[in-house]
Amino acid sequence: MAGYRGGFGGFGGGNQMQNLMKQAQKMQEDMQKAQAELEETEVIGSAGGGLVKVTMTAKKVVTGININPDAIDTEDLTMLEDLIIAALNDGYEKADKAYNEKMGAFGGLGL
Repeated sequence: MAGYRGGFGGFGGGNQMQNLMKQAQKMQEDMQKAQAELEETEVIGSAGGGLVKVTMTAKKVVTGININPDAIDTEDLTMLEDLIIAALNDGYEKADKAYNEKMGAFGGLGL
C-alpha cells in the first residue's frame, strides 16, 4: 500500500480529532446548561381573560394553578373545567416556545 500513512484518513490526524472531541464536549455542556435553565424558566398559561392561570416550567411541570372566584359557577362547572384545560394548553404552547428557543441551537439533539 504505497502512500498509506495510517491514522484517521480524512480526519487530518489526531489534532483535528481532538478539536472535534472538544467541540462535542462543549456542546454537551452547553446543552446540559440549557436543560437546567429550562427547569428554572417559568411560563404562565391563562384563559378567560386571566380568570384561570396555570404556572409551569418550560419543561411542562405544572407548579401552580390560580382560579379567580369569578370563574366558579357551581351551576356550570364544565365552563371552569374548559378554562383550566385552555390555560394548560396555553401554558404548554408557551413552554414549547421557550424550549424551542433555548434548544433550537442544538439542532434537535437530546430531545
